[in-house]
Amino acid sequence: MFERSAVQLQREAYRRRQTILSVAVAAASTLALGFLLYFAITGAPGWARVKRSFFDPHIARRALPAVLHGLWLNIELLAFCAAGALLLGLGIALLRTLRRPVFFPLRALAGGYTYTFRGLPLIITIYLFAFGVPGLRLRGMPSVLVLGGAALVLTYGAYIAEVFRAGIESVHPSQRAAARSLGLTYRQSMRHVVLPQAVRRIAPPLLNDLVAMQKDVGLISLAGPVDAIRAAQIETSVSYNYTPYIVAGALFVLLAVPLVAVTDAVTLRAARRQSAEAGL
Repeated sequence: MFERSAVQLQREAYRRRQTILSVAVAAASTLALGFLLYFAITGAPGWARVKRSFFDPHIARRALPAVLHGLWLNIELLAFCAAGALLLGLGIALLRTLRRPVFFPLRALAGGYTYTFRGLPLIITIYLFAFGVPGLRLRGMPSVLVLGGAALVLTYGAYIAEVFRAGIESVHPSQRAAARSLGLTYRQSMRHVVLPQAVRRIAPPLLNDLVAMQKDVGLISLAGPVDAIRAAQIETSVSYNYTPYIVAGALFVLLAVPLVAVTDAVTLRAARRQSAEAGL
């Protein structure tokens, strides 16, 4: 085992000192900016009215239980809609990557679906499913919550389908040719060769879509279910104070923090992998 030289030890000590200095400077500048923002905001004209209307601690404590109870509905809806959108998006992407002429009608239908639901505003889709479909008065009609979830799945399934398709087409054709030359069928080559590489490459945008869906599940309140946003609206109608909306927004932000952190970590890891591959 080689001993480190005096020059190397000096370099490591210098790097440690620079790291400590950088952290200290960053902390000091952050504190200074925080104090400036605090005094600028609290000293602004009308701050007392803003604080009373949006940041009332008494109303926040009173609204928190109802908003938390409604947030659980948002979390359940997010879990089911995310799974449904991933499966639908993967299926549509596979249909759009079929190359034989006999599959042209399927490719056309899949393309029409992605173009339609990527261009259609989500709020219109929710209105059509949550209010228009029940107006048909058909037998066996699911609940408004299920119909609103279907609108979310259809909308985000179109976005995720394009992400999957981009990942599949980013895999070099030689990978498929090598898999087929080894005797793998089309399905086996997609499952064991193409899709693993595609999913690894598109993990960051998929997680970004999940973060966006986590916010948009709150639109289900437009259809009537009492989620976090609807609960905040009810509390606001009682007190004529907008603090419950701030509570609901803060809970959504806290819910998104782990997803955003995972997305940033996966994105950084993918960038490092690409840099390492480029350096080979």
